[in-house]
Amino acid sequence: MDGNGRKLLSVERWEAILRLIDSGRTTLSELSEELRVSEATIRRDLSDLEKAGKVRRVRGGAVRSANFATEPMFLEKATRAASAKRSIARAAFELIEDGDSIYLDGGSTIVELAKLLEGKRNLTVVTNSVMALSELLDSRHRVVALGGEFRQISRTFVGPLTAGILDNLNIDKAFLGTIGFTVEEGPSTTNADEAFTKELVTRRSRKVILLADSSKIGVPSFASSGKVEDIDTLVTEKPLGADDAEVLKEKGVEVIVAPDVGAA
Repeated sequence: MDGNGRKLLSVERWEAILRLIDSGRTTLSELSEELRVSEATIRRDLSDLEKAGKVRRVRGGAVRSANFATEPMFLEKATRAASAKRSIARAAFELIEDGDSIYLDGGSTIVELAKLLEGKRNLTVVTNSVMALSELLDSRHRVVALGGEFRQISRTFVGPLTAGILDNLNIDKAFLGTIGFTVEEGPSTTNADEAFTKELVTRRSRKVILLADSSKIGVPSFASSGKVEDIDTLVTEKPLGADDAEVLKEKGVEVIVAPDVGAA
């Protein structure tokens, strides 16, 4: 519960658990006492956070995981590198043509792109992201929402159930987010079901455009969500190192460095 006695939603509780772990309170009893919920509830939350790559379970509690790139809660993610994400979204927007069918993946950079789409005409927009969908509720465009298993941490629908729709679609341009990306192994994420849906979208799309701010480059995450060769264009906000740029050029990946649009 919060300071006013309100019962916390699970996503809010996960965020609170991470803050408490960062402050040094790592045992089940400490977390249970601070959040005024049962130790059984804390165990379930820690299990979910471990699956997301955010924590590592230890005897009697948990500590932060440092093995892979981890996935922030969506509200936390949206505040990180906000200017860079707006710059990347603006550059990605320029790749969309009137009449395109596009796919919007999960992630806060993709949400910034969704906010811009009314500047185009006659799009068909397919998305598995609740946050992107919320930006399109009054859209003039045709909107298709995927079903599937709901992941609270990313606020997306993922997993094998998404195939029921995606297997019947042909998409012009897919705009994908990522948790990690290396030029050797490609994009990766924290969750296998999320990776499944990303890979399926890749197979159903004529062009795949990866949106990744510089903090994602060179950092792998848990589950591969495709090969480097699956990507047609990488949009980021800082130039890559010469070696990485050369590898991507050899693999046929166009790299777009987004102009800075500032903090406004």
